[in-house]
Amino acid sequence: MKPWTTLAKEPAPDGRELILQERDGVFAIRVGGCELMSSARHGSEEAMAQAGLEGRPPGTTPAVLIGGLGLGYTLRAALDRLPAHAHVVVAEVSKPIVTWNRGPLARLAGAPLDDPRVQVETTDIGKLLPSQRGRFDAILLDVDNGPSALFQAENQRLYGPAGIAAFRDALVPGGALVVWSAGPEPRFLSSLREAGFDATERRVSARARGSAQHVLFVGRLPLTRSRRR
Repeated sequence: MKPWTTLAKEPAPDGRELILQERDGVFAIRVGGCELMSSARHGSEEAMAQAGLEGRPPGTTPAVLIGGLGLGYTLRAALDRLPAHAHVVVAEVSKPIVTWNRGPLARLAGAPLDDPRVQVETTDIGKLLPSQRGRFDAILLDVDNGPSALFQAENQRLYGPAGIAAFRDALVPGGALVVWSAGPEPRFLSSLREAGFDATERRVSARARGSAQHVLFVGRLPLTRSRRR
């Protein structure tokens, strides 16, 4: 089998090394010897956009927040489902991932960062949320391998009661929160419901062919809701 070609190495936010590699047209980003993402498997990333935007009222000016740029597939899928007047904010903590998406990775998802509807914030999504109350129709979160399989330990705060409340408060009534996970997380599903979301767990295909599946936690707020604390 052809070996992987290393295209770039950069420090991750936590000090570990991010490595961008390519083999036979397939791109992968690794950290600490583990694969974070691959262009060979992106079906569930695209399904996130569908889950978050389905049922969106027509005739509105939608705003979407994406936590984690990845290889651009979720962003592309969202843009393809949104009108020309929409606004999409991407919060990506890693500057190298943003740079690579403007460079060698751009063609994978059709250069979504070049779309005028897109605003990139190179920051932790948790730090962005407090200033965004009641702004977004959908929030799509894919920054870890799940609520208990973290890319960096400090992300744990995103999945606890305070983090879920921050996501809830950044949504409009009827808004949706979609969280990507490599596998089931029953406790997190319960936490979403306790915070006021109508929450379900969906199993979606990781790729067009094959049996591998990932999990999406889809939480939707009622059109009118009482404020929970």
